[in-house]
Amino acid sequence: MALISCCFDSGFELPELFDTFVQKCTDPGCCCGCCSALRPRYKRLVDNIFPVNPEDGLVKSNMEKLTFYSLSSPDKLDRIGEYLYQKASKDINRKRYRFVEIAMEAMDILLQACHAQTTLNLFVESFLRMVQKLLEDSNPTLQILATNSFVKFANINEDTPSYHRRYDFFISKFSSMCHGNNDNTELRDNIRLAGIKGLQGVIRKTVSDDLVENIWEKQHMEKIVPSLLFNMQSGDLTPVEDATQVTPPALAEEVLRELVGRASFGHIRSVLKPLLTHLDRHELWVPNTFAIHTFRIVMISIQPQYSYTVVETLMQHLDNNFKSSPKTRTSLAVVLSKIIAIAAGESVGPSALDIINNLLTHLKTSVGTTTEITPEESQYQEALINALGEFANHHPDYQKIEIMLFIMNTVPDLTKKSKGDQMLQNILLKSLLKVGTQYNTVSFEKAFPASFLQPLLKMARAPHDPTRIIVMKIFQALLDRHQNEKVLSTVSVKPYAALSQEPPSRSDIIFTHKYGANIMQALIDSLALSDKVDSLTSSYNTAALLLVEMACGETVQEFLLFILGIQQVAVIAEDLSDLHKCCLHAIAIALLTLAARVTGITNLLEYAQKIIEARKEDAGHFLPSIMEPNNKPSTTKFNLNLPHLSIDKIALAECLQNAGMDFNRLQSGVPYTLNQKDNPSHRHSWVESVSNQMTQRNSSTDLTTYNGDNDSISSSPGKALAPEYTVDAMKRYLAEPSEAMKKEMQEKQKQIVRAFRESNFEELMKRTEPKHDVLQNRLNDLFSSLALDNKATQNVNNNNNQDKPIYETYFPELFYY
Repeated sequence: MALISCCFDSGFELPELFDTFVQKCTDPGCCCGCCSALRPRYKRLVDNIFPVNPEDGLVKSNMEKLTFYSLSSPDKLDRIGEYLYQKASKDINRKRYRFVEIAMEAMDILLQACHAQTTLNLFVESFLRMVQKLLEDSNPTLQILATNSFVKFANINEDTPSYHRRYDFFISKFSSMCHGNNDNTELRDNIRLAGIKGLQGVIRKTVSDDLVENIWEKQHMEKIVPSLLFNMQSGDLTPVEDATQVTPPALAEEVLRELVGRASFGHIRSVLKPLLTHLDRHELWVPNTFAIHTFRIVMISIQPQYSYTVVETLMQHLDNNFKSSPKTRTSLAVVLSKIIAIAAGESVGPSALDIINNLLTHLKTSVGTTTEITPEESQYQEALINALGEFANHHPDYQKIEIMLFIMNTVPDLTKKSKGDQMLQNILLKSLLKVGTQYNTVSFEKAFPASFLQPLLKMARAPHDPTRIIVMKIFQALLDRHQNEKVLSTVSVKPYAALSQEPPSRSDIIFTHKYGANIMQALIDSLALSDKVDSLTSSYNTAALLLVEMACGETVQEFLLFILGIQQVAVIAEDLSDLHKCCLHAIAIALLTLAARVTGITNLLEYAQKIIEARKEDAGHFLPSIMEPNNKPSTTKFNLNLPHLSIDKIALAECLQNAGMDFNRLQSGVPYTLNQKDNPSHRHSWVESVSNQMTQRNSSTDLTTYNGDNDSISSSPGKALAPEYTVDAMKRYLAEPSEAMKKEMQEKQKQIVRAFRESNFEELMKRTEPKHDVLQNRLNDLFSSLALDNKATQNVNNNNNQDKPIYETYFPELFYY
C-alpha cells in the first residue's frame, strides 16, 4: 500500500477527475494538498461536510465547523448557499441522489441556525432554488425531501421583509403533487401528503407577509382549493378511530380549515368561488353528503362575523343554477338549510331580512316558473322552507315576529284567485308557519301585534281551503303554549285526556278583550266557508286552543257569545248545506262543553250535558260524531228545525248568575255574526253602544267585565235606558221609573262599587278613562247656546223664520223622533 496517494490514481475519467479533485486534494495524505490553499475557506468547509462514501451521511463535526463559520461570517451565507446549490445541481444531473440529500440536509441546518441573521434573504434565494431543483426532478424521493425542507422553511418567522420572492412554481408543483396517481398506493399517498404539506407551507408563508405575492388571487386559489377538495372527497367522511396516522383526506381538511380561518372579509369569496366550481364540475351536489360536509367545515372555520358572506354566496350560486335540475337545486337548498343556522347568530337587522327576502324570492321563482308542481320541485320548495325555518330558529323572538310580519307582507292579495297565486299563497304561508313553529309564545300581546294580526285574520277568511288550513296552523302554533294542539285535534264532547292549562295572565285577559273578538269573528267566517271536515276541524282546533289559553271568569262571556254566534250561523245562513249546519251545531256544543270544563263552571257543564243527552235521543246529527270520517251522511235528510235542542242564551246567563258570576255582557250582548269588520284600534262611543242593534258591533268595546256603557248612562241626567229602543220605550223612559227599574239601577250601582273595591289599580285606571267628558262639554255648550237663542227670540218680534236647532246639527244620531 502506498503511503502517499494521489488524486489522479483513482481511475476517474477526465471530467470526473476535475470534479473530485477538489475534494480529494483536501486530504492531508494527498500529494496535491498544496492545491487546497488556493480555494476559499467557505468552499473548503462545504466540501468537508461530504463524506467519501455517501452512505456514511453528513460529516457532523465538519457541519458544526461550517455552521460556526456561517454565524461568525454572515456575509458569506449567500456564497455558501450558492455553492451548495451548484454541487447539488451537479449531483442531480449525475443521479447521485445520496449526495443531494446531504446537501439538502446541510441547507436545512444552516437555515435553522442562521434564521435570525439579517442577510438570510440572500441565503433563502439559494435555498428556494435548490428546493425547486429537487421538485423539478422526477424522483419522488427528492420531491418529498424538498417538500419537507420547504415546510421547515415556512415555519420560520423572518424578521426582515422580502420584496421579490415569488411562490408561483411551488403552488403549481404542490397542487400537481396533490393529484398524484402513482400505481403504488403507499407512494401515491406519500406524494399527496407532501403536496398538501407544501400547500400548507405556502399558505403559512404568504398570508402573514403582506409584501409577498398575494396568494388570494384567483389563479392561486383555483389551484389550491380544488387540490384540497380532491383529496378530501377520496376519503371516508366518518371519523377515523386511529388518529395517529395522518391520511391525505384528514390533512387536506385540516389545511382547508386553516385556509378559511386565515381569510379576511375580502378574501372569503376567493375561497368559495373555486369551491363551488369544483362541486359543479365534478357533480358533487347530488348526493350532497360531501357538499354538506365541506360547507360545515367552512362555516365552523370561518371567522364568525364573516359567516353571513358564505350564505350570501351560496344563495347567489343558487340564483345562477335556476335552470338546473330540481334535484341539484334541492341539494343546494338542503346544504343551505344545514349551514344557515350557523350564520343566523351573526345576522341581525337588515342582513337577516335580506336572507329571508332572498329565500322568499327563490320560492316565488320556483312557483312562477312551473305550471304544475312536480314532486322534485316540491322537495326543492320544502328545502327552502326548512332553510328559512332553521335561519329564523336561531334568532330572538322579537326578530321572529319581524320575520313573520315580513313574510306576511309578501303574500299575494286574496283578490287574486289564479292557480299560481293560490300556490304562492300556500308556499309563503308554509314559510310563515315554519317560522311560527319556532316561536316560543309567552305573551299573546307580543305574539300578535296588530300589524301582524290584521293581515293574518284576513287570510283566515280566504276562500281557498288549503290556504285557510295553513293559516289555522299558524294560529295554533302561536296559541299553543301548553302543547294541547294534538289533544284538541278532534271535535269531541268527552273530556280531553292530558289537557294542560293554567289561568291566563292579566295581559292575556286584556288582549282577549281587545283582540279576542276579532279572532272569533274570523273563525266564524272561516267555519262558514266550507263543509269539509278537515277545514272545520282545523278551525275548531284553533277555537279550542283560544278557549283553553284565554278562557276564565272575566272572559267567559265573550266565548259564550262566540259559541252562540256559531250556532246562529247554522240557524240563519241559507246558503249552507244541511251537513254543514249539523257540523256547526256539533262544534258549538263541543266548544260549550270545553268552556265549562276549562272555566270550572259546574252549572254550565250540567246544562251542556243536558243538551248532549237530549241530542243523543232526538238529534244525533247535532253531535260531533257526524264529523267522523267513517260516517257518510251526505245522502241523509236531516231535521234542522229543533229549537229545543239548541243552546239558549238566557239559560247560559242563568248558569253564570247561579255561579255568582257577571252575566250582563252575555245578557245584553249580541252573538257574533258573519262578515263583521275588524277594527281593534277603534273604540265605540256610548252612542254606538246604545244603538248596537242598529249598527255593526265592534269587537273591542268591552275591555273588562264592567261595560263602559254604564259610565255614560250613570253620568247622564235621567234614568237608565230600557233595552228596547222604540218610540214607546223612549216615552216610558221619560216617565217615572218603575220599582223594577230602581232595583236594577241599585244593583248596577252595587256592581260598580264592588268592581272598584276588588279591582287592581291598572284596571281601575282603564275603567275610569273619560268616555263622556267631550259629550258633557258639548251639552253644556248646547244649553248655553239655547239660552242665548231664547233671549234673542224674545227681543225680536214677528220673527217667523225659525232656524234649525243646533243640537240637531251636531247630534242628529242622538234623537229618535
